[in-house]
Amino acid sequence: MGFGSYDESEQENQEYSADLDDDSGVETSEHDHEGSVDFEFGASNDELLNRLNEMKDEEE
Repeated sequence: MGFGSYDESEQENQEYSADLDDDSGVETSEHDHEGSVDFEFGASNDELLNRLNEMKDEEE
């Protein structure tokens, strides 16, 4: 078989289980975190936009 080819007979008789009682899944609440995040920006929007424009000019 070449790259990307497959045997269609292997695809025909696959069984899929949609049992919701299966405990083998990931426990999403295992690592819950509580708290907050605060960000402080040292530059104004105008300063950030000016810097962005400088970076774009440097690329050209």
